[in-house]
Amino acid sequence: MSDQQPLLAHLIELRSRVVRITLGIVVCFLALFHWSGDIYHLLAKPMLDALPAGTNMIATDVTAPFFVPVKVTMLVAFLLSLPNTMYQIWAFVAPGLYNHEKRLILPLVISSVLLFFVGMAFAYFAVFPVVFGFMSAVTPEGVSMMTDIDKYLSFVLGMFVAFGVTFEVPIVVIVLHRMGVVSLAQLREGRPYVIVGAFVIAAVVTPPDVLSQIMMAVPLWLLYEAGILIAVLTGRQAEVSHD
Repeated sequence: MSDQQPLLAHLIELRSRVVRITLGIVVCFLALFHWSGDIYHLLAKPMLDALPAGTNMIATDVTAPFFVPVKVTMLVAFLLSLPNTMYQIWAFVAPGLYNHEKRLILPLVISSVLLFFVGMAFAYFAVFPVVFGFMSAVTPEGVSMMTDIDKYLSFVLGMFVAFGVTFEVPIVVIVLHRMGVVSLAQLREGRPYVIVGAFVIAAVVTPPDVLSQIMMAVPLWLLYEAGILIAVLTGRQAEVSHD
């Protein structure tokens, strides 16, 4: 019974945290719902700017004009409520961690979320104009470029995830080094393979134009280098504090 009591208490707390996370998302969604059309327009602006004059995006599904902006608003609500979500998760997990684990995990979690946002912003402001401008430029004569809004949303979300994950490379490098999985020497020796792998990944994930592939591969490589640099600096700090 004594073993079941703490387990029951943890389950009750977990339910409470999940409810608070859900409420945070719902509150943000309800607050933004009135502007769902404007939010979608903001998301679609890079494509709209690249479309030829006099053309617009289209909706091939009957319900798409309503549900696509709602999906975008739900995504924005999820992102805006992330501070509350991260706090609720941290409040549930932190009591079971040692102090040195808290000092390591909390900065990594915050940094990973910020880097994911930076990756999304990089895709939106830097990559999308290039990609959509290229697609508009190579559209054959006599063909009207009119993208379906649902397919556009799927493409954008895929690119957001791809670039968001790409910008997590420094976190992966630091974690692998701190866990002892790879040494600094191995990280440096793996640099040529990372560069080749970055261009392969970019060729698979991004559209076929060379410029957008470079815009993913080069940041991926530079972020890998940044991860090595941070691993070196944090390792020196750990040695100093240990001494």
